[in-house]
Amino acid sequence: MTYFRKILILGGLGLLISCSSNPYRTTNKIYKKKAKAYAKELSRFPLEENPNDSALNYGEYAVGTTNFNLRRPNFVVIHHTAQDSTIQTLNTFTIPRTQVSSHYVIGDDGAVFHMLNNYYRAWHGGVGQWGHTTDLNSASIGIELDNNGKEAFSEAQISSLLDVLKQLKEDYKIPAANFVGHLDIAPGRKTDPSADFPWKRLAEEGYGIWYDAERIENIQFEHQFFTENHLKIDNINPVFKQRIPLLDRYLFPDVIPSDFTIAEALRIIGYNIDDLDAAIKSFQIHFLQEKDHVNGILNAEGIKILYDLYQKSLLEARS
Repeated sequence: MTYFRKILILGGLGLLISCSSNPYRTTNKIYKKKAKAYAKELSRFPLEENPNDSALNYGEYAVGTTNFNLRRPNFVVIHHTAQDSTIQTLNTFTIPRTQVSSHYVIGDDGAVFHMLNNYYRAWHGGVGQWGHTTDLNSASIGIELDNNGKEAFSEAQISSLLDVLKQLKEDYKIPAANFVGHLDIAPGRKTDPSADFPWKRLAEEGYGIWYDAERIENIQFEHQFFTENHLKIDNINPVFKQRIPLLDRYLFPDVIPSDFTIAEALRIIGYNIDDLDAAIKSFQIHFLQEKDHVNGILNAEGIKILYDLYQKSLLEARS
């Protein structure tokens, strides 16, 4: 065998090894092909087609505006994979028949797989709603955490998640309240991420909302507060014998009024309350971190926590 032939064979082997190092090279080609097709569609100039073939009454000229940019995501939806490994999830998201995907997959070891351009629409949320937004897939970034739903999330994984969230918040100016879980947008249908997920830690970093534990200790129910303070209040101002509910809310922000309703509070926070029992259960998993007592019934502490989050959401909406 000649020297040059050996060089060619070795070079070919090197190229083969290089090409086979990524087991997803075939699906990556499909991704690039689809992305190229969408790029072509986006770059098509208005009225590029023959206006005579259209039923619309087009104007004389083709006119493209100079004032536009890309639509941007305004929510982040966090999931756990409910599968046994990162590899299993990557395979699931690269098989066309599964019809499911996500922008990011983060392994238990902290490895980040950015599977889809953030401006593209991933198929991660399914049927869901948060506030008035009913098509979350079109408005959100989906992040899947490698977790079967029965185990704690690793420090490496949460650390990487926080890095991703920081980048997303900086890039797209996503409001803190718009970092939610799959269980929040699809109560009754989904329960991920599980009660083990560190929502409090994320909220402290600016991703999601959480309640004020110190304030919870001071919150009282109306009947309790006014019974305990009846004489004191009457002595200060007799008007309290004929109280004005709206005024009470300003004078006593830590008093839960008698007309406070769980359903309305959940709706203001963002939950779809068509199935109130399911919405309460999702709230219990997310904010009360309950596992064994997710029963759709809030005790006194749960109602106080809900009231605090409800007021935070009202203030956020007004700002």
